[in-house]
Amino acid sequence: MKTFHLHLVSDSTGETVSSVSRAALVQFEDVVPSEHIWSLVRTKGQLEKMIKSLDEFPGVVMFTLVDEQLRRMLRQECQKRHLPCIPVLGPVIRELSSYLNEEASSRPGQQHELSADYFNRVDAINFAMAHDDGQMHWNLEEADIVIVGVSRTSKSPTCIYLANRGQKAANVPFVHHIPLPENLFTLKDPLVVGLTIDLDRLLQIRKTRLLSLNQEEETNYIDSEEVKKEIDASRKLYRQHGWPVIDVTRRSVEETAALIIQYRQRQLEKRKSG
Repeated sequence: MKTFHLHLVSDSTGETVSSVSRAALVQFEDVVPSEHIWSLVRTKGQLEKMIKSLDEFPGVVMFTLVDEQLRRMLRQECQKRHLPCIPVLGPVIRELSSYLNEEASSRPGQQHELSADYFNRVDAINFAMAHDDGQMHWNLEEADIVIVGVSRTSKSPTCIYLANRGQKAANVPFVHHIPLPENLFTLKDPLVVGLTIDLDRLLQIRKTRLLSLNQEEETNYIDSEEVKKEIDASRKLYRQHGWPVIDVTRRSVEETAALIIQYRQRQLEKRKSG
């Protein structure tokens, strides 16, 4: 494995630069960064402390700094040390500024201000947690999205990710021979999505789950024939009700959530068009 030092510098929480770095690094196999996270860097003194660490841990620098003076200072110091210095938001802001013919405000952390959008996301997260694994199924009509799937198809993390995107998401587990909530089949507003998965992959996930709980006995939960019947029955149910179906076998939670949001947008657009 190849390792290197990666300095992530931000004048806010560091979420953006961390997300971008992760998205880029998955393209490089057998490479593991040693991350140094520098968040809320908003003064010259704070930046000087970060720069000093480059002498002990030289490596790649990625940054989101809106203050021009701090950006210039960081670039100059990296140039002196012959280290790459990569602006994450700079090119995006420049292109937007040019297209909109507007100057950027250069206010750090502006995306984290307590706006209506922020409180909507908080409400969505609370909703997802309250409606996890079939809880409070009697008011599913209040959801934007309802996810149905057999156990271990990433229903819960997908709902939380959707909540962070402002979507009220609930999930209902499909268990063979156990009736689903009746109101699930009469929902008018929410988008209902069925998740499915490859049999071998599901067995692997479930066995790993049982081992982590120190439960090694054989049960229907990991019996190949029973699990196949469970998957087949869930797919049959999705087809019967015309629900969109997403195979999560080779999809990350983020990819699944992105596809669900696309389905939801199409549903809303279709309603608007009549």
